[in-house]
Amino acid sequence: MSGTTTGIQGKGSKGRRGKGEELMVPRAEFDSYYGRPVIKAPSWKDRDIAGYFFTGGLAGAGSVLAAGAQLTGRPTMAKALKISSLAAISLSTAALINDLGRPSRFVNMLRVCKPTSPMSVGSWLLAGYGPMAGAAAASAVTGWLPRAGAAATGAAAVLGPAVTTYTAVLAADTAVPAWHGAHRELPYLFAASAIAAAAGMALVVSPTRETGPARCAAVLAAAADKAAASAAERRLGMVAETYRSGKAGKLMRCAQALTVAGAATAGLLGGRSRPAAVAGGLALLTGSALTRFGVFHAGMASAEDPKYTVEPQRERRRERAAETGSRGRSHTRPHPHS
Repeated sequence: MSGTTTGIQGKGSKGRRGKGEELMVPRAEFDSYYGRPVIKAPSWKDRDIAGYFFTGGLAGAGSVLAAGAQLTGRPTMAKALKISSLAAISLSTAALINDLGRPSRFVNMLRVCKPTSPMSVGSWLLAGYGPMAGAAAASAVTGWLPRAGAAATGAAAVLGPAVTTYTAVLAADTAVPAWHGAHRELPYLFAASAIAAAAGMALVVSPTRETGPARCAAVLAAAADKAAASAAERRLGMVAETYRSGKAGKLMRCAQALTVAGAATAGLLGGRSRPAAVAGGLALLTGSALTRFGVFHAGMASAEDPKYTVEPQRERRRERAAETGSRGRSHTRPHPHS
């Protein structure tokens, strides 16, 4: 970081040498070395990692809806969602391996299990969830081993929520300001977006008579998506600019518009019109995908601009200093009866 702050003692500071000198010039504005980023942005490709975020969420949430459909006597929806979840988790794993460069690197991550590492936990989640999703889909398609298929469906549904949200923890565990600063809200945003996508898939591939729960899930997910995104922006402060401007801003605005439009179409017309249900489902799927790409690009933008790293740190330091000063003044205040 370039730039230093200089203090000059003027007339107003005479006689205060024991108490510290008074600054007579403003603090220098922050400027990084040749404007270079303070942190190194992850060397992730948007197609691989944002796609990995989206397809993993679709798979996990789809398994939960598939289990619910099976329990409530909606066989067509259950079968379709099991197949889509297997396809989505296969694409998710392929995207991750493609980003890693070699399949052996994914296998190497399974050599150890570190509960404190989101990447390690995520690798084991994929390794456990994938076979369960595959067994559930195979049983649904062939009709073989229905009890084993039901058990696999239940196991995939249990692991589904973790598969849906661990990618948010993985992103928030980095030093990227737009992700790390929203570490509390990002899992909720990913979960809501994944439920919207799974509900959209159910609307597209299922007969209208079976889509009642999916339509309800779509409306609730759209509301939760908006609430989580707004809460994340409030917490991020100035860093939230990265979610509202540039490529990320366009993606997030389109995502919210499509998610709301898809949920409204599904909720109002999806129960009576098959074309409306499909249109609403496609809008929900697209909105969910754009949300993941928007979050990805917001993170990259925040890593590339040094002000989003330094200014929030300075703000937190000022707040801590003000807190410490306030506590100090309260401790030294004389007692009224002294």
